[in-house]
Amino acid sequence: MKQLYAIAKALLVVLASCTSAPSDDLGVTIGVQTYSFRTQDDESPLAILDYIKATGIKHVELMGNHAEPFAGAPTSPMDDPAKRAILIKQWRQQELTEEEAELAVLLRAEVAQFSAAMAQWRSEVDYSKFEELRDLYAANGISIYAFKPSVFGKDNTDDDIRYGMRAAKALGANHVTVEHPEDDEHTARLGKIAEEEGILMAYHGHMQQTPTLWDTALTQSNSNSMNLDFGHYIAAENENPLQIIKDKHASISSMHLKDRQKQSNGGGNLMWGTGDTPIAEVLTLIRDNGYTFPITVELEYEIPEGSDAVQEVKRSYEYIKNILKP
Repeated sequence: MKQLYAIAKALLVVLASCTSAPSDDLGVTIGVQTYSFRTQDDESPLAILDYIKATGIKHVELMGNHAEPFAGAPTSPMDDPAKRAILIKQWRQQELTEEEAELAVLLRAEVAQFSAAMAQWRSEVDYSKFEELRDLYAANGISIYAFKPSVFGKDNTDDDIRYGMRAAKALGANHVTVEHPEDDEHTARLGKIAEEEGILMAYHGHMQQTPTLWDTALTQSNSNSMNLDFGHYIAAENENPLQIIKDKHASISSMHLKDRQKQSNGGGNLMWGTGDTPIAEVLTLIRDNGYTFPITVELEYEIPEGSDAVQEVKRSYEYIKNILKP
């Protein structure tokens, strides 16, 4: 029975990957997480599309706030970098100035109002607008393989969750991504809804990643899968790090890639080629074994003076191409 389950699981992931764009001529599919462009002044959906085009990358994992405004979503106070910085500072329990503390109270009220407006909007959403955005991406030669809206939390309703999955399918994505909740009841819930909606739910990890982090979720549902972050996996100092890809490639819907130091070396996010992530080894492993999941560039290191996020994503993509080019 366990063997049949494993075969069914692998088949589901393979079939899902076949619905996305084919591999690049590098032998693997290289994408970008649009979170990488968070430092750009304009994060509107069409601006994000322009940034992706400028990098030359043809595949994408799209953040919710980089698609939902196209479909008519309310404007979030978090779209303002200054407001976002204050709330993030408070969330991290960093000391606020008196003025920042007063603003934080007002901003929390704005966020609450925005959340209520978003709930109303989701209940009436026109999914054809997501299809329109998908077609616009396709017209520019770019496929959307994953979607990450902020609706998959434990406090979200089933309707919220279904909205996120249906929007993803309208965008052409074969999976949605969410931070691993480390809550077995919630991963079972998400997996069940994903089964009903016909999409894969891929759990993203940070420093808590271990070879067994996803095991329970993967046994709960054929629709539960992995959004492995290999940079964070390296920073967490897991032994024999390539082994997780060899062992669980059939359960990986997509994999984030960045260059991080091991925690014992400082744990920093660095320009590609200067950290501890064995980028060349992981890229060639995926290519040579014919693994079909996309590799997602995620920019997290500090942008050098005189550059911007677009140029640094492009730099990372060039680094990949220099490793994989024929």
